[in-house]
Amino acid sequence: MIFRPSNLPVQFSKTILTIAVTGFLSACSPSSTQTEPAKPIASNIATGAPGNEPTWAFAGKTGIGTSYQAYDKEELEKSPNSRVWFSIAQGVLTETMYGLIHNAQLKEMQFIITGEGFVDTEKDNTTSTIDYLHKDKMGRPLSLAYKIVNRDIDGKYEIEKHIFTDPKRDSLMIRVIFTAFEDGITPYVYLNPHIDNSGANDIAKVINEPNKQQLQAYTGASQSSVLTLRSDLVFTKASAGFVGSSDGLTDLKQDGKMDWQFTSTSEEKNHNKQPSQNLGNVALTAQLPTPQRSTDEKDSSLDFNLVLGFGQSKTESLANADATLADGYNTVLDTYNGKGDALGWQDYLASLTQLSPMSANTTDNGKLLYASALVLKAQEDKTHPGALIASLSNPWGDTIPATKASTGYKAVWPRDFYQCAMAFLAMGDTQTAKVAFEYLKKVQATKDTPGFSGTPGWFLQKTHVDGEIEWVAVQLDQTAMPIMLAWKLWQAGVLTDSDIAHWYAQMLKPAAEFLVTGGEVNLGWNHSEITPLKTQQERWEEQIGYSPSTSAAVISGLIAASEIAKVADDNRGAERYLITAKTMNNKLSKLLITDNGLLSATSPVPLTGKQAPAPYYLRLAPNGTPNTDDRLGDNNGRPGLDQRLVLDGGFLELVRYGVRPAQDPVIEQTLALIDNTQLEDQLRVKYLFTAKDGTQFPGFRRYGNDGYGEDTQTGDNYAEKGSNSLGQRGRVWPFFTGERGHYELAKAIQSDQLTKEKQSELINTYVQGMEAFANDGLMLPEQAWDGVGHATRYQYQLGQGTNSATPLAWTHAEYIKLVRSMTDKQVWDHYELVSKTLNE
Repeated sequence: MIFRPSNLPVQFSKTILTIAVTGFLSACSPSSTQTEPAKPIASNIATGAPGNEPTWAFAGKTGIGTSYQAYDKEELEKSPNSRVWFSIAQGVLTETMYGLIHNAQLKEMQFIITGEGFVDTEKDNTTSTIDYLHKDKMGRPLSLAYKIVNRDIDGKYEIEKHIFTDPKRDSLMIRVIFTAFEDGITPYVYLNPHIDNSGANDIAKVINEPNKQQLQAYTGASQSSVLTLRSDLVFTKASAGFVGSSDGLTDLKQDGKMDWQFTSTSEEKNHNKQPSQNLGNVALTAQLPTPQRSTDEKDSSLDFNLVLGFGQSKTESLANADATLADGYNTVLDTYNGKGDALGWQDYLASLTQLSPMSANTTDNGKLLYASALVLKAQEDKTHPGALIASLSNPWGDTIPATKASTGYKAVWPRDFYQCAMAFLAMGDTQTAKVAFEYLKKVQATKDTPGFSGTPGWFLQKTHVDGEIEWVAVQLDQTAMPIMLAWKLWQAGVLTDSDIAHWYAQMLKPAAEFLVTGGEVNLGWNHSEITPLKTQQERWEEQIGYSPSTSAAVISGLIAASEIAKVADDNRGAERYLITAKTMNNKLSKLLITDNGLLSATSPVPLTGKQAPAPYYLRLAPNGTPNTDDRLGDNNGRPGLDQRLVLDGGFLELVRYGVRPAQDPVIEQTLALIDNTQLEDQLRVKYLFTAKDGTQFPGFRRYGNDGYGEDTQTGDNYAEKGSNSLGQRGRVWPFFTGERGHYELAKAIQSDQLTKEKQSELINTYVQGMEAFANDGLMLPEQAWDGVGHATRYQYQLGQGTNSATPLAWTHAEYIKLVRSMTDKQVWDHYELVSKTLNE
């Protein structure tokens, strides 16, 4: 029996070859220790606990989804709260969450396919296409319901799946059309649960009751979420087992037959019906009927529905699955989409007043714009309205252990949060922007913050959506941005004068005071004295010092706070914040600009001797002495370098917010260094890519010497071996193409050169450029492959999103804001108040 190494496109062939040679299963970590395969035994309890070490799934998602939820109580009665989110990668269902948005219950669900001489896994042995089920006449998606077609490269079978959630209950539906193009092809459903955000403590069970055939998974905890798989097609066989030892894939790989039919992975104790602690990384496998062809048929197919029901008990989980099956495919999908009286995704899109005019300023008729609107709204928690996460993924998840709970990027960062809230405002969704702003109070450090003492007012670095603290460093831009957002909402009329005065007292004044004075911080490991403008961490959360992007936000936030203070009748505060902002602004050149640099706009290597290139902004000045050889800290496997060697496009935020004009000489000189594509790759920031019309557009890394990415020598994922390596390299981040587009728009406006032709040029370069980074599911990544070094096991192509995190909310938000800026012919998140104040 052959376990076929791969029928995937070339970019995946290397991975699967490794899997075939080493014997690793699709649900295993490459570094897992293999457990001895189980042997058929009389007992119905699976052996081989705990199974292989669990990991998360591939993070380059081609789709995410959830049901639309309105805030209005009457509308909620039409569309009850469904707290299920899903993701799609490599053609299969991956991390699926229930309850809170970070609470994963599933690593992946796919099909195993057997036939004459082969055993395939759907993820590894098919080519995959993805599309949206519900689109308008322009091809723009109208809901997050997907159609996936996975076809065996040898033409033996095809699997079509339609994936969406049930808006009325906590369940997910998958319609499957399995077509066999030759006799003897048998499909099996293979499910790898990771209940309650971990894959190491699970129990799997097969229940064969009359008309209630079901597969269930839960943990050994006294209170556990429960997952139930139901189908309207009767399973031929079913089994529960431990991944790599007694699961269905291990069984089928031996002879292509499902010989094992274990009913559980854990034996229940008779005295209290509680499971024994035989827990681990489990899988459930169900054999489906082998399609039969009549003599006049060219092919044969199965058409059936699968439903994953979730709940806080076995009864609730099963009831949700049964109710969704009973409603049926058409009813559930129509409700999800918002057809008829149902409130769904198409209703949300229809409420976005700016989408239609903005679509005219895209190069794809608004397809990515509509998808971005859906993606941003989908990445909001439903138990805590307004809680916007960074990404529905775990970066490099396929090599990240899932033995302990981890949110990955499914968490709140106020900086990413600001970008998203401003994008909602740009689309015309003032309600989400307002609810999101009000949510921020939950993640501000106050006297009531558990474990905190010291000066309040700053916003927590990273939290769960319920406010649980995860990371505790102080980032001053994350404290300034809520003030900036408040000012924008007030100017837009979303917040009234009385509203803004209320929030000034409740949240904004403490934040502004912290930006002025800083103070002592004691929380977790963090025992520090913060002295603005020096930030404990800049926007990449890595280094202490003086940062152009952080400084831009702090100065803008204080000027906005000054205006808000006047409305709240705090004239003393207004004057204090304004004076501080101006004082900080006057210090920027001394703190951040080197007159003794080591980089040239034309030289490929650092300069030596007494050469003195034009002044430029540093990425970061650790001590505010930019003309010295102060070194940045070691980070992400890369040793720290002389501060004068490291470039970062963050200085463009000074222009964006209004702190510096676009034609400022030092801004332009620094930009020339950023644009030097002759720099050695270690220090180089800018790379060129090709759009669909054949033109080139720029992409940019976070900064020179960035190590947050795949290894250039081995092709390993970031920290794949458990630690950072010298060869790690951060790749191009697509939202920087949007940041550069905003700068070029500001420059054209300030130089009075924004003609119709110039506007078209900017759209074709920067809007089209961002669109080129989207994958087939219209998901925008955190990072895209820059072509430097080992192309990894996935054989990435230039510009293709990597396994870091897709979709990234910040990237989608930047795209939306860029399109709005091009539509308005002015920078959307520019602060004219800042420009006027600093130029008085």
